Amino acid sequence: MATPRLPVAAAPGPLESYLAEFDPVLVSRSQRAAIRDYTVALLRPNERNKTLTALAGTEPGRAGSLHREEQRLQWFLSESPWDHQAVNDRRIELLIADPRTRPHGQGALVLDDSGDR
Repeated sequence: MATPRLPVAAAPGPLESYLAEFDPVLVSRSQRAAIRDYTVALLRPNERNKTLTALAGTEPGRAGSLHREEQRLQWFLSESPWDHQAVNDRRIELLIADPRTRPHGQGALVLDDSGDR
């Protein structure tokens, strides 16, 4: 019998149901929590660049590497053994499954992360 997974703090609103779709491809509880924190930080309205320091909410000019939040996001992005291809494959599956985002002959959905309005 498999050990039940411990819950993580939910992401706000409908974002939680979307991010929960990635839970099966993330190995640990800390990965499941970090992907929620990372995604929420990326979507937060912020005029500053989306640097790791800004995403973690640590102040510029301070010893950011000493902040637990920044260390956790850094670990998730660079050290955690999550399978980026499995996460990307799941993302594509979700886009194709939704009639609002699946490919069709009348146009294309383009996601631009440059921040250019």
